[in-house]
Amino acid sequence: MIKHFLPKSLLGRSILIIVIPLILLQLVSAFVFYESHWHKVSLRLARGVVGDIAAVVDLLAQNNTPKGRAAVLDLASTHFAFGTRILEGEVLSNDDAESSVTDPAGSVLLVLMREAIRKPLKIDSNKIDKHVVISIQLSEGVLEVVSNRKRIFSSTTYVFVLWMVGTAMILFGVATAFMRNQVRPIRRLAVAADDFGKGRDNPLFKPEGASEVRQAASAFISMRDRIQRQINQRTEMLSGVSHDLRTPLTRMKLALEMKFEQNSIQDLKEDITEMEHMLEAYLAFARGEGDETPSLANLSAILRDVVNSARRNGATIDLHTEGSIQVPLRPRAFKRCVANLVENADRYADHVSLRAGQRGQVIEIIVDDDGPGIPEKYREDAFRPFYRLENSRNPETGGVGLGLSIARDIIRGHGGDILLSDSPTGGLRAKLTVPL
Repeated sequence: MIKHFLPKSLLGRSILIIVIPLILLQLVSAFVFYESHWHKVSLRLARGVVGDIAAVVDLLAQNNTPKGRAAVLDLASTHFAFGTRILEGEVLSNDDAESSVTDPAGSVLLVLMREAIRKPLKIDSNKIDKHVVISIQLSEGVLEVVSNRKRIFSSTTYVFVLWMVGTAMILFGVATAFMRNQVRPIRRLAVAADDFGKGRDNPLFKPEGASEVRQAASAFISMRDRIQRQINQRTEMLSGVSHDLRTPLTRMKLALEMKFEQNSIQDLKEDITEMEHMLEAYLAFARGEGDETPSLANLSAILRDVVNSARRNGATIDLHTEGSIQVPLRPRAFKRCVANLVENADRYADHVSLRAGQRGQVIEIIVDDDGPGIPEKYREDAFRPFYRLENSRNPETGGVGLGLSIARDIIRGHGGDILLSDSPTGGLRAKLTVPL
């Protein structure tokens, strides 16, 4: 349950590891300070004030004449720093006796006053700013004593709290800045890995940060170089194989043209053409268009080219794009990917619809058709190389079984994916997603 409230990022969790002990330390320090210093100091200050007021009350009881009372009040003002007066004939009612205290120091003073002076009294800490008014019921009237709040309240509490909060904020800021610098190389490593997975070059990436992060970055660079070297070697090998295979096919064509009559060699020429078609499909699947450099391309223009080519081949297809869509991709490979999906849809359907638009941080391309579709249990198998839903290997009924495999290989090379589902038109829907 607690996992739902924890930060998801490494930066947030690292700061939390620093902040939690800091908060606990501050709480313990505040508790120790309150118990050992503030509470005891406040208690001693309040006792001093209570003792002075009790002395004034006793002196007034001993000098119960107008002149004696005046002398006592003058003594309280001169030596005790009290503002005192006697409201003769006044009586504290039950409502008046309700003290108005809004701070802990006033509460301590009230408790001590009730213990030391066994008379009705009232304490008001809100009547005069920065002062406390103590009213005590005497026989001749109400004694009103005004004391400065500094006499019962220690300002070191505010200083201590401000010091704790200030140092905590400074430490929090330093920890955040430090941890941000430590996390930044990890984020750059993640971006470099994501770019490499999408086929985008990131030449500015270099190892930096802590030693463990540098080690991981160096390992990633070595892995990237090895994979790129293997891709280049595979591409060069396939180029050589393509050249070596096309050469004998060309010689066979020339030999057939020169030695046989046109009518008798038509079947052989069709077989050779089909062999070339299959060879191109095999090489395209194995090559994966890995030699093409990604660039910012106009997706709308690429889709228009695919649709125009399909229409020239007799396809009935609609196109709808949401304005001009610019996205980094390999234009030639991506065009092959979409063309394979359109050709696959046109092969089995009478009408095809192609739509594209931006959805948040991804580009979504949807190919709908009104054909027989693919049963759900076979949809994942349809992406397997050389897999065909019918058992025959007749290219006229379903190609060589590499169209969807090539399409998924290309789109995943761009960091996206292809999903097959039921189309609202009754056939198959192929949805491509490409991250920006």
